[in-house]
Amino acid sequence: MDALVQELNTKLRQWQPDIAQQVRQCLAEIIELADQDALDILRSRVVEQEVLDLIDEPETW
Repeated sequence: MDALVQELNTKLRQWQPDIAQQVRQCLAEIIELADQDALDILRSRVVEQEVLDLIDEPETW
């Protein structure tokens, strides 16, 4: 776990501020859901929207 935290700290310093903020927000959401034992029943709305957006994108071959 310490290695994971160390890698996350490194990445948060390297990423653009908006990306780092999104990651922080997602992690906070995951921690909150884990505290409520609700991880297995809820999907991230952001991920769900990203999948829908990918489906709607035209193919570029």
